[in-house]
Amino acid sequence: MGNLIHTKSDGSRVVRLDSDKRVLFLTKDLDRIRLQLAGALNLSMQDVEPAELLDDINTDVMTPAWVCFRHRPDDIALDAYAGLVDENKQRVFETRALLDGNFQVIVSGQRKGTGSSRETAPQCEKWSGIELVIASSFAPIHGRNNVNLGQLMGDYAQLERLQNGEEIPLEEFTGKYDPMTKAILEAGGLFPFSAKVKSGEIEMPAPTTPQRAMTMGEKIIASHAVGAHGDTYVKPGDSCLVNVDGGFSHEFTTAQVHYFLQGEYGADYTLPNPSKFAVFEDHLLYADGVEKMKPFAHQIQTLRDLQNEFQRHTGVRDYSAKDGISPGICHQVAREQFIDPGDFIQATDSHTCMGGGNNALAYGVGATEYAGLVFSGFTLVKVPESIRFELTGRLGASVTAKDVILHILQHYATREDTLDRIMEFGGPGLATLEMDERATLTNMATECSAKTGICEGDEHAAEWLAARRDGQTVESITARFVAPDAGAEYAGGVHTIDLGAIRPMVAKPGDPTYGAFVDEIGEVKIDIAYAGSCTAGKERDFDMYATVLSEAVAAGRRVAEGVRMVVQFGSETVRDYARAKGYIEVFERAGVEVINPGCGACIGCGPGVSDRSEQVTVSAINRNFSGRSGPGKLYLASPLTVAASAIEGRITAFEPGMFREPARV
Repeated sequence: MGNLIHTKSDGSRVVRLDSDKRVLFLTKDLDRIRLQLAGALNLSMQDVEPAELLDDINTDVMTPAWVCFRHRPDDIALDAYAGLVDENKQRVFETRALLDGNFQVIVSGQRKGTGSSRETAPQCEKWSGIELVIASSFAPIHGRNNVNLGQLMGDYAQLERLQNGEEIPLEEFTGKYDPMTKAILEAGGLFPFSAKVKSGEIEMPAPTTPQRAMTMGEKIIASHAVGAHGDTYVKPGDSCLVNVDGGFSHEFTTAQVHYFLQGEYGADYTLPNPSKFAVFEDHLLYADGVEKMKPFAHQIQTLRDLQNEFQRHTGVRDYSAKDGISPGICHQVAREQFIDPGDFIQATDSHTCMGGGNNALAYGVGATEYAGLVFSGFTLVKVPESIRFELTGRLGASVTAKDVILHILQHYATREDTLDRIMEFGGPGLATLEMDERATLTNMATECSAKTGICEGDEHAAEWLAARRDGQTVESITARFVAPDAGAEYAGGVHTIDLGAIRPMVAKPGDPTYGAFVDEIGEVKIDIAYAGSCTAGKERDFDMYATVLSEAVAAGRRVAEGVRMVVQFGSETVRDYARAKGYIEVFERAGVEVINPGCGACIGCGPGVSDRSEQVTVSAINRNFSGRSGPGKLYLASPLTVAASAIEGRITAFEPGMFREPARV
């Protein structure tokens, strides 16, 4: 390790590059990266234009799923950036490439760290010797993970000054943040900061913002602030300690949480409120059946064993698989069973924001932050800005909430209007969407690089929740709803979306923001159709699959020859619903493969993944980064489009009555 931060004789602290350390520029020209890794090329900001740097480096690129099967950060660092491949699918970073490169700084373009909340991504840099991360902008969870690890983040101008030999006051890197984030960075990370708070060296005052109109997210944070009372107000940029109502982790992340807690608080650590938290076995349940995952079977079992050890040690609620069958995907089960209006929920997965469909504030955090909050019961929050989407009209018969969020991704996320903001959904059009469709909107807020998404509550939401909560009524649920104040401020603006104007869309391979209308992509033949995941494994999604497939079966049609269609339930509740509706029989008659609840193809760990680069998949999942669900090309689409495409053998939007016509050849 180098020493980026230096303390001068007067006690001031400055940032200075070590003369024997290097700077790695992640350029769009991958050969330039290879030359740098080999030690044959050294670059400076004067040699590289920002437009030449890689944008949207996602966490799957930094640490693919198979790297995440390791829970020790020093082991994770061995294969840093293993997911960055060239056009021939050859790795740019071989094993130990970053670790042995003697790099102190890493540089990239816009939206560094999009995708999954996996903290393994910044860990692979930190434990490879990286102490300063330079980018034009950072995805919010990834940026927060950097902070929690004590990783400094800077801009191109600062790097140029450092490469010219200048010393820069540490304050220039930390002063742009709220006081608590600044204190965490200057302490060296979340755990050292927490120790200083516990010892009294750092004091965290309650919010002092005067009375103001607030958004839904602001109101939930204000009501949960440590020391809050009835007249507590917050504004964007405020930082405060916030009590957490509950959370969860899964077998992909729990081992790290346990590892960090043992390392920080000793082998006999205890949690003050274990009943508020849970563990789920959902992400890796089917990994053993995927050929490329078989070499990692021992590591996967270790993760399962460590989660079981954590559950026994702490007494948190247990949602482990029984007889090989999972209760379901954590985000789906949580919204069904225990996320309520006005709750503040934290969990170790970027799609935790799915709970926002229940009028709750819910978002993902890294393993370090989660370990801290389950131990203390509260966490540090910097109040985010908000952006509001006012929905009007009604969706057409061929259009779903998935098409709406793909529209938002294409038109708002690409402009970074949603970046690190709470996406608030309301308006008369929201009332026309069922709760499962609202959950689709908030689930994919993370694909927009937003902080989270949240929907207003209404009578339909109260009825849906009351039917799933013992002892609660529509009236008691309604009393918990959080609504924005009149005059609330939205830094991202208020944007009206006419649902009636939305058309069926897909996201083209590579990124969820690559949106296009289905009727404008031409003839795209498919090999696989995947229907499931947290985004599209809900009851309403199964209504849609069944609508399409029932019509096809009635017309004497089945899944097209040469196409594999896989349907996977989001939870046991959804499976039971589909069974009661007679959907499973319809699926079997249509030639569809039906899979028990859990994650799977979405993270490359279950049936429905591609196994050859020439294969084309149309999928109802939430992200389509290269290699995430196999080596093939992956299009994202709505449940209606996925099912219709499976029957037609090509990507096509569903139109009621379409299967009365002969199949296109």
